[in-house]
Amino acid sequence: MTIGLEGGPRADPATATAVIDVAAERSRTAGTAGRHYFNAAGAGLVSDQVLEAVVTHLRREQRMGGYEAANQVADEIAAVYAAAGELLRADADEIALFDSATSGLRAVFDALRLGPGDTVIAPRSSYVSQALRLLAMQRHDGVRLVVVPNGADGSMDLEALDRALAGAKGRVVVSAVHVPTSSGLVEPIAAIAAVARAYGAWTVVDATQSVGQIDVDVRAVDCDALVTTGRKFLRGPRGTGLAYLRRGALDGIGSWAPDVRGAVWTSEDEWTMDVTARQLESWESSVAARLGLGVALREAVDRGPAATEAHLVGLGARLRDGLAAIDGVTVADPAASPSAIVTFTVDGVASKDFSAGLRHRRIDSISVPASHAQWDLGARGLQSVVRVSPHVYNDDDDVRALLDGVTRLATGARA
Repeated sequence: MTIGLEGGPRADPATATAVIDVAAERSRTAGTAGRHYFNAAGAGLVSDQVLEAVVTHLRREQRMGGYEAANQVADEIAAVYAAAGELLRADADEIALFDSATSGLRAVFDALRLGPGDTVIAPRSSYVSQALRLLAMQRHDGVRLVVVPNGADGSMDLEALDRALAGAKGRVVVSAVHVPTSSGLVEPIAAIAAVARAYGAWTVVDATQSVGQIDVDVRAVDCDALVTTGRKFLRGPRGTGLAYLRRGALDGIGSWAPDVRGAVWTSEDEWTMDVTARQLESWESSVAARLGLGVALREAVDRGPAATEAHLVGLGARLRDGLAAIDGVTVADPAASPSAIVTFTVDGVASKDFSAGLRHRRIDSISVPASHAQWDLGARGLQSVVRVSPHVYNDDDDVRALLDGVTRLATGARA
């Protein structure tokens, strides 16, 4: 065993191929046929069972109407909360469901109702949607925003975080990131939360790029809230997301943005809020998509979070080593990057064009522009990077195809 960035035991990536049955994963993932898919960090390929759950419920709605169909699957919807809690080591009543991670983060920060005199502290690895929200809170709500510099390994400098917390005023929230969109970096979220806890600050974790590829235990991390999406490494449908909210975390803050889903209108001008995480939810949702998410969550639990992490960390390391050996290719990940996300640049070729070239070879990657990560890519002087992100359905043939495709395209660019 090795020790992971969270301070707990982490499975050795070298043993991963003996744990994950890649052939079985491919056999139940129709999207693997005929192409080499390396964009799980954008949208993972759903399994055939996830698709079937979505389509079956849409047909149910067609036959009997949306409300009646939802009533018929009430137990299955409840099971989605339970599966999410099991995956994250939380209780079902600490889970809220959303249509995206962005909506979940917005709901959490809306509930905190920060204003003049309050402080939000963020890492340079923040994704564009959250960074822009924090900048808007600074501009329009009078919230003080502090962006913490990176340490030598590219992750948040914990000593700088400590200094920022020591100088913070009002109510203080650390807007942490586990894995960013712009590199394979893995931030030490448990250590970040521990520093925040010492100052009585909240910790809200954006785990959009980590849940489903990295084993996340919210009790061990000891954060107040954690938000993720369904469509990426969880391999759920688009239009799904979820949040963990520590039980009692919002006690004493008061009611906020009440909705019929999370509140009860009790008299002329009074209402009560749900005491569970569902106080963050709104009424309308795609029941079909949530049922698909439930299947994806159950598959992630049954596959084994630790085994999945070991397998994907091993794949990421293999791709980094292979790409670094190709002339004209520069791996762009910082040192603290033990994840399945791998980023690189190619001499003389814009990342968008290089990704398009790979797609012509039926190899799916994506170009991430600096506009999605100005505090990271922009600060490093990178206009964009090519990002590849494998999952448990990628086999040796996929890896060979990717490395061969990059080699041929990079060689052609230098010719």
